[in-house]
Amino acid sequence: MELLNSNDAYEDAAKTWEGDFVFEVTADGEIVKEPIRFYLDLWHGKCREARMAGPDDTAEFVYAGPYKNWRALFDGKIDPIKGIMARKFKLEGDMGKVMRYTKAALELVATTRQIPTKYLDE
Repeated sequence: MELLNSNDAYEDAAKTWEGDFVFEVTADGEIVKEPIRFYLDLWHGKCREARMAGPDDTAEFVYAGPYKNWRALFDGKIDPIKGIMARKFKLEGDMGKVMRYTKAALELVATTRQIPTKYLDE
């Protein structure tokens, strides 16, 4: 959350964004036995809340996909918006609203790539 809130490019790209997300790594029965869900409350270029989400947590948007696609996203092999178009990820919510903030989405993913990560398949 601190890393995203200190990203000036994200703040500028998302300065009028109002909405929250649940990001879900869907269960695949192998690497991911049960869905892994994260909640982000994003408001005017800042993250107001970040936490693990339970199965009953709701948000304006749900961005979901299998582990291998999340790994490719964080490795820079999949673009977050093109991933939706290529059906690598599923978006629940107003696609038109998300499309107006593609730069913010790219900055959000660029920020997450800076977080040291231990992958489940390593």
